Amino acid sequence: MNHGLVTVAAATPAIHVADVAFNVVACVEETRAAAARGASVVVLPECCLTAYTCGDLFLQDALLDAAEEGLAEFLDRTADLPCLVFVGLPLRQNGKLHNVAAACCAGELLGVVPKLNIPTYNEFYEGRHFVAGPEACVDAEVCGRTVPFGAHQLFCCPGMPFLKVGVEVCEDLWVACPPSVGLARAGATVVCNLSASNALVGKADYRRSLVSGQSARLLCAYAYASSGWGESTQDVVFSGHDLVAENGRILSEGRPFGDGRALAQVDVAFLAEERRRISTWTSAPSPAAAGYREVRLPDAFAEAVAAPAPVTRHVDPHPFVPDDPATRSGRCEDILDIQAHGLAQRMAHTRSATAVVGVSGGLDSTLALLVCARAFDLVGLDRAGIVAVTMPGFGTTDRTHGNARAMADALGCTLLEVPIASAVRQHFSDIGHDEAVRDVTYENSQARERTQILMDLANQRGGLVIGTGDLSELALGWATYNGDHMSMYGVNAGVPKTLVRHLVAHVARTCGDAGLSAVLDDVLDTPVSPELLPAGEDGTIAQRTEDLVGPYELHDFFLYAVLRQAFPPAKVFALACRAFVDQELEAGREPAFDRATVLRWLQTFYRRFFSQQFKRSCLPDGPKVGSVAVSPRGDLRMPSDASAALWVTQAEALEA
Repeated sequence: MNHGLVTVAAATPAIHVADVAFNVVACVEETRAAAARGASVVVLPECCLTAYTCGDLFLQDALLDAAEEGLAEFLDRTADLPCLVFVGLPLRQNGKLHNVAAACCAGELLGVVPKLNIPTYNEFYEGRHFVAGPEACVDAEVCGRTVPFGAHQLFCCPGMPFLKVGVEVCEDLWVACPPSVGLARAGATVVCNLSASNALVGKADYRRSLVSGQSARLLCAYAYASSGWGESTQDVVFSGHDLVAENGRILSEGRPFGDGRALAQVDVAFLAEERRRISTWTSAPSPAAAGYREVRLPDAFAEAVAAPAPVTRHVDPHPFVPDDPATRSGRCEDILDIQAHGLAQRMAHTRSATAVVGVSGGLDSTLALLVCARAFDLVGLDRAGIVAVTMPGFGTTDRTHGNARAMADALGCTLLEVPIASAVRQHFSDIGHDEAVRDVTYENSQARERTQILMDLANQRGGLVIGTGDLSELALGWATYNGDHMSMYGVNAGVPKTLVRHLVAHVARTCGDAGLSAVLDDVLDTPVSPELLPAGEDGTIAQRTEDLVGPYELHDFFLYAVLRQAFPPAKVFALACRAFVDQELEAGREPAFDRATVLRWLQTFYRRFFSQQFKRSCLPDGPKVGSVAVSPRGDLRMPSDASAALWVTQAEALEA
């Protein structure tokens, strides 16, 4: 199973100006090297069979004859390779010269795509030699074969319907309305660009942003190969800048003046899903309806891409948390601002000057309290209006209790302590529950007693109860229905657990208060727990959340893959194994999880995610902060009684 993944390469061969025989060999070698690394689609630079910098030699029939003969030789020498290759050359058609990309696969010439936008400004004077080609396809004789000639071509794989490849040439990308726009709307999920973009100060950054931006706008993969070593340096220099981008991200880059190679797996199934999801993406009913000709790729190509292949692309194990420290710090500030402004607006609307927060000394309530402080500062309210309530019960430890009190003091909040043990015991007596039976009733009675206290305190003070539950807990249903599940505004509802930790750590690093930093560091070092079961004999936490529902590191990965990317169970499992097992081994590290562990918790995720939707269907308000959210009024319109059978069956059929 290939999971909709296709390996794409952009390569820059070292060539000689006007030496077609030499250049054919160089292009074949680069193509073979890319194919050996698993590439199914390969793009080479503009006019690479002759060199782009031939100047008035393009007016010589000897060079043009050699170029067409060189294309035929390239086809013969790559006939055993079941990959789609785009090679650039000058080509005569109907009395004019065109700058074209020839589509080659398994020895077949599938079509020829001409450049549409001919630059004649600054250092470019292509109009001296070339003319723009036609958009609509006509039949043309090339290398003794009749093939489509025109810009409106899509190269399609019958066995992989999401893979449709379009082509544009160099300047085509730089104009106001590039041909790739029409290609994408006609169905292209991969766009290849054969280029000869010379090196100038600052141009590489612009080129990089151009390629990544086009892949984002068109929801496509974009492979860009530019001329490099061997081009004439008479007036300009070519750096061999190669890029593979996908939906706004650079997946691989052959940096300027580097090795001239970029290769990455692109996910065409995900790109197709993104286009379905985004309602403003407009596409034609079919390529033919848009005026594009579909060119079928050979069976050898279809068989090659359909064969089982390992995931080789880099898979981020922490999709909610940026790797780069500076980016992560900026992301933390953005999220804290969203949370604080959301709460500040809600308090202004309700004319409340009091926020009531249950503080346990754990990560989530810590973040909620920090957000409250930020919101109060934002609107100029006295932090004494933040009522931090600690409600020690049967499982509260000295460590978490002490941290809750210390944090409230450090932030200048009003601290209240309301022990719940006697009230819960009275409740047990009222309903006839044996305290020795430590079941779900035993645990949830404590959670609901705490919520009742918070609600009543808020009523007393005319304030709001601030929810502390995070996105990961909501996805797993790790909350007591109408207990900690309920609040008047849930500031953490859009923040996954893996990111909660980084937000608290960010405040610890940047708050400038040594006392608060020390408390926050200890909170970060405390195991995640609901503390609903009595502590151990040594006073430590006896109930650890991740022992019960699984590691949040895995569940946050699953959450992103299932909700944001809509991947099926087999693909989620394959990508998770790549992220948490294979990449760790390749880096020489011992993985924290083996494949069996990943599979076990993936199956748990599906069961809990479906069975707990009823809690998400009645969530209180709270701000969305990222691309994944579970609000029933926003991102997740899912029936509470939906069957999980399809997903659970597929997950249980997987083998570790």
